[in-house]
Amino acid sequence: MAFVEPSADVSEHALIGQGTRIWHLAQIREDARLGENCNIGRGAYVGPGVEIGANSKLQNYALVYEPARLGAGVFIGPAAVLTNDTYPRAVSPDGTLKSADDWTPVGVIVEDGAAIGARAVCIAPITIGRWATVAAGAVVVRDVPAFALVAGVPAKQIGWVGKSGHPLRPDGDELVCPATGERYVKNGDSLEEARTV
Repeated sequence: MAFVEPSADVSEHALIGQGTRIWHLAQIREDARLGENCNIGRGAYVGPGVEIGANSKLQNYALVYEPARLGAGVFIGPAAVLTNDTYPRAVSPDGTLKSADDWTPVGVIVEDGAAIGARAVCIAPITIGRWATVAAGAVVVRDVPAFALVAGVPAKQIGWVGKSGHPLRPDGDELVCPATGERYVKNGDSLEEARTV
């Protein structure tokens, strides 16, 4: 059974997985789908139709706008924002207030195991690859490869990380995680897990 703190605002049309916890003042909109064992922090916002995989965490005041899709085990840090409007305007060129029919939302995709640091902003449409890490305060304007570590404004790749989140260290033709010993190999501009024999 899910736990919903009484001050949270959860649409009756949202699907909430078993073991998920939704804390104070969080808002989960209609048709959002949260997997099992998620943790939604105080004041977090999950837009209509957003999909969040099992075992994911949205920290306090994270804002995830539709139509974002988050894989399993994703971490969204405090006050991070996943945007959805390529050309934001409150009004049309003639000065009239825009309605929901006057724009097409685009989403951020965050693949399994990836982490978005505190106060980072991900500008849709982009994909954050699996197990990648976006540093706190970064502004991401282009796709991030799997296992990449990006930082800055605009975000640039500054290294590689393993599944533990630790920066990888070179070891011959491979990269190794100092925390787990897992090994990785470069494949062009991307990284993949080394095959074991």
